[in-house]
This record gives sequence, C-alpha cells and structure tokens, in this order.
Amino acid sequence: MPAAVPAADPPTGMVVLGVDPGLTRCGLGVLTGPSARPRLLAVECVRTSSSQPTEQRLLRVHDALLEVIHRYQPVAVAVERVLFSGNARTAMATGQAAGAALLAAARAGLPVTAYSPNEVKLTVTGSGAADKDAVARLVAAQLCLTAPPAPADVADALAVALTHLARARMAAAVAGTPAATALAAAEQQASRAAKGGWQAVLGDRLGPAGDPKRPEDAVVRGRTR
Repeated sequence: MPAAVPAADPPTGMVVLGVDPGLTRCGLGVLTGPSARPRLLAVECVRTSSSQPTEQRLLRVHDALLEVIHRYQPVAVAVERVLFSGNARTAMATGQAAGAALLAAARAGLPVTAYSPNEVKLTVTGSGAADKDAVARLVAAQLCLTAPPAPADVADALAVALTHLARARMAAAVAGTPAATALAAAEQQASRAAKGGWQAVLGDRLGPAGDPKRPEDAVVRGRTR
C-alpha cells in the first residue's frame, strides 16, 4: 500500500502519478499541482523478487499502479522513458515494467507522457548532467521535505511527476503560439528518432548562440557547412 502523506486540505490543481519503472523496484510518486506549489500526496516503492516468475512480477507492478490510480485519481501518468542500456537484461526488465505501467494507465483511461532522464534532470535541477543525489535534494527542496526521498526510485518518480507539472504549466502558457507549435513538432521528431528529448531536436536545429542552421546563413558568411 502506498505511503500517504497526511494533509488537512484536499488536492488542488492537477494530480499526477510519476513512475520510475523497474522490475525489482518500481518507484511511484503522486503529486498535486500547480507546479509553482507542488504538494506530495503519496509515495510507494513496488518491490518484486527475482525468484518469482516474470509474469507474476509484472502483475504485481501492474496491480500496484492500479491501486494507486484508484486511490488518488490522477488525471495523468508520467513515466521515465526507457533508454538504451549497456546491460541488455536490465534494459529488458525495465522496459517490461514500463509496459506494465502503460497498461495500467490505459485500463484507467489516463493519458501517459514519457520523459527522458535528461528532460527530468533539466527540469528539476536545471542541468541535464545532474546526478541522482542532486535530483533527490532538489525534489526534497521543491516539495518542502525534511530529507531527500528514499529509495532513489521514489525520488526519481517524484522528479518525473514534477517534470510533468512544469511542462503542463508551460504548455498552458504558450498554447496557440508559434513556440507551442515548434515544441510539439520537436517532441514528435524526438519520439520518432529516439533522440532522448525535444532539447536534442531543437539543438540540432539551432547553431551556436541559437542561430538557425540554414544553408542561406552559410552563404551569407561566405562558406558552406
């Protein structure tokens, strides 16, 4: 059962379930917005034993997610995107756990958004190169916790949820603008190309100091790229 956080007031704003997928440990974190004043509702680290059959472990992860969804009624699920790992066995297990999370969200009729580790680090800490300790400390600071959440799987799940709250706020602020159109196109291209996030795509489109990489710019400078 998820560890609930005592609160006198009911949730206000968007309720988001963040998921850090894993088969041995799957981190879950439930937050309520707005992103400027996020509040922690519950955390859970779903653990399964390697001695169990894989299908039973995945069922445990799936059922735990459905229980949290039923209890806290989130309007969205945010999952850390599974990227390539040098350990194929670990990558496969993580991908299977992510699939269980997607299935649970689909059963509940909830939209799912995946964020790359770099996107999460950049949103929470301001640096895509931040380590796990830095992420945990900044998560604690943003949620006014007395200590970093533990284990790291829970801290990562909360970081994913914070990322979704921040991105939802940004999307609402720029809705209908050219910036929103460019961001949506970059996200789609990143998803298709597995670039690891919209920053990578926009970075490809921009040269140093934000100059667009266009052939005509090279001609003006008297050289070709």
